[in-house]
Amino acid sequence: MTKAEKVSFAISKLQELYPTIPVPLEHKDPYTLLIAVLMSAQSTDVRVNQITPILFEKADNPFDMVKMSVEEIREIIKPVGLSPMKSKGIHGLSKILIEKYDGEVPQDIHLLEELPSVGHKTASVVVSQAFGIPAFPVDTHIHRLMYRWGFSNGKNVVQTEKDAKRLFPKALWNDLHLQIIWYGRDYSPARGWDLEKDIITKTIGRKTVINEYYNRKKTR
Repeated sequence: MTKAEKVSFAISKLQELYPTIPVPLEHKDPYTLLIAVLMSAQSTDVRVNQITPILFEKADNPFDMVKMSVEEIREIIKPVGLSPMKSKGIHGLSKILIEKYDGEVPQDIHLLEELPSVGHKTASVVVSQAFGIPAFPVDTHIHRLMYRWGFSNGKNVVQTEKDAKRLFPKALWNDLHLQIIWYGRDYSPARGWDLEKDIITKTIGRKTVINEYYNRKKTR
């Protein structure tokens, strides 16, 4: 198969498996999505979805959020980890949204990246999922699969994002990044990976990755 054929196979298989795509983080508007994505750093979506309702019951907009202290926010979000940094970020960005943007979340990725505790990946998720602007946020699942499929060299997430944007049609970016995340969780995890169930990697995967998998199985 040529690279283009492999890309086409991956896209059609993902569309077949995930015709409707569940959104991993529960939210109701751009602000609650921004806070949820910020909280998800080095945590699980399941854990974040357990904590955000508690936080949003007290404050689901920047005006209510700044009425709380950093310590109060921290106390609520402690279970998601990195709470000292995240609570400062949540309080700080809420203040800036009020002062600079009338409490609205900006749609420009560069403006989002200027907010405290908001990195490129967080900003990319917000513009794609909240505003429908094409972006390709790369998380650990996408990084792993782009390497397994031979679509990127796996050096770093910056390179993986460039490769994904180059290989996949822009109109599909917002769906594809979510479809790949779900596929990674369901069929191609980092641990407990069963290649027989992972139809995409089995069909188009990097030969060294497939050979390594079978060699490891033999030695067990």
